Amino acid sequence: MPKVDGEEVNMTDDRKGNGQQTDESLIAKLVREAGITEQQASELVRLIGTDWESLLREARFLKKRH
Repeated sequence: MPKVDGEEVNMTDDRKGNGQQTDESLIAKLVREAGITEQQASELVRLIGTDWESLLREARFLKKRH
């Protein structure tokens, strides 16, 4: 299972149980690793879901545009 901030997380986009906590962890990690704002990271998670590679790719693309 993939890890976010050293914790194993379920990367499915089911929005049940700890889905919000997982999203918050992904958002925080995306902000740190890609250098985008929390608002931008949140929007990416909302649009893309929780696929880390896709999120990171799009965040890096977004960062280059701004």
